[in-house]
Amino acid sequence: MPDELLDRLRRFHDDAFPQYRQQFQDLVDEGQHPTTLFIGCSDSRLVPYLLTGAGPGELFLVRNVGAFIPPYDGSHGHHGTTAAIEFAVLNLKVQRIIVCGHSHCGAIKAMYGEVSPEAPNLERWLDLGREALLPVQPGPEALRRTEQRAVILQLERLMEYPMVRSRVQAGQISLHGWHYVIEEGEVHVFDVKTGGFVPASLADNSGTGPYHPYVEHDGQVLLDEL
Repeated sequence: MPDELLDRLRRFHDDAFPQYRQQFQDLVDEGQHPTTLFIGCSDSRLVPYLLTGAGPGELFLVRNVGAFIPPYDGSHGHHGTTAAIEFAVLNLKVQRIIVCGHSHCGAIKAMYGEVSPEAPNLERWLDLGREALLPVQPGPEALRRTEQRAVILQLERLMEYPMVRSRVQAGQISLHGWHYVIEEGEVHVFDVKTGGFVPASLADNSGTGPYHPYVEHDGQVLLDEL
């Protein structure tokens, strides 16, 4: 039986890599200096490099189920997402952090349903998004709103990280909340001034923060002043 993965690895080495050989060599010699930490869902339909047009060395990527961010509780546990945030901010000194959710998100749907008893870690992980749930049956509109609410929830958690908060307040890091609508090819960015998500094709910014705790009123996000 043909080994499809092996064939793809060989095509990369023989066909794709030569176009980037010098760029990769420079990244080895000079080290990586990405300007953006991209925290996105693990969903295979979300492809950060396609969305942003970024090349090698430009994005520091974190992928997990739901694009969730654990709270900063000082427990110093074995957590890859928290460690990646610390590394990106303190070591790589990124200038922006993007949290990118998307339409038809399996993690959001799972929070409205039941999780297999064979997946206790998934059940616990989904707790990181449950504050975004709506007290309704999960139809298409409720799921879309929950996906967007979950993005804002993660941005709020980012502001609880001391190294993030201090740099946001100093103007050294900007935060960006995105919701990618897969079937439209459109990223909706959270506009902190209007308190809503705006299609990137119509927006005047890419969704800069900082983000404060919010409540909703008639479907509109209202930001609380600190």
